[in-house]
Amino acid sequence: MSTYVGRFVVVGPEVGAYRVSSRSFPNREITAREDALTVGPTADAPETDNPYVSYNCLRVVGTPTGQTAAFGNGSHVDPIAEKLERGYPARDALAESLLALDYEKDDYNTPRIAATIGDDGEALIGTVRKDALLVEPVDEPTLVATYEKNAPEPIEFTADSAGTAASESYELEFEHAICAAGVARTDDGFETAIENGD
Repeated sequence: MSTYVGRFVVVGPEVGAYRVSSRSFPNREITAREDALTVGPTADAPETDNPYVSYNCLRVVGTPTGQTAAFGNGSHVDPIAEKLERGYPARDALAESLLALDYEKDDYNTPRIAATIGDDGEALIGTVRKDALLVEPVDEPTLVATYEKNAPEPIEFTADSAGTAASESYELEFEHAICAAGVARTDDGFETAIENGD
């Protein structure tokens, strides 16, 4: 039996993915912009003033030592990326941004979730909930979700490219898949991919 865990990130250490699962705002897709993958409403979506519907979900940024990918379920992805660009260690960029923006003040106190993958092989996963802030290093595929699985836990995840990370996370047996983004570290930097389930 599948369960509804909401939005989630999976991080590798070499690959990662972010999936939008939603009961209340299904009409969304991920688009590639110049410097980010962005979640937003589809052309036929009803208008909403909900501040949590549109956001950059994945950014790859240059850091003083190379490149890092940052991804997650909301507007905290931007300050994480900006802190990485300024030379913050990934752990500090995650912890400070999650703590500053805090969990979402909606009906469900939705946690914010995020992850980073550095080109040095360091990967981290984090979440801020109403009762905790967790940031942990990752050495095996690890998932954290907004509901049910809101603490990092190991997951079987075999993707080895951005495309397979996006499609494998989209196809995981959790309910209400909408779209997914994938990222992978390669010899030439990071590659990204989008799965909108068309």
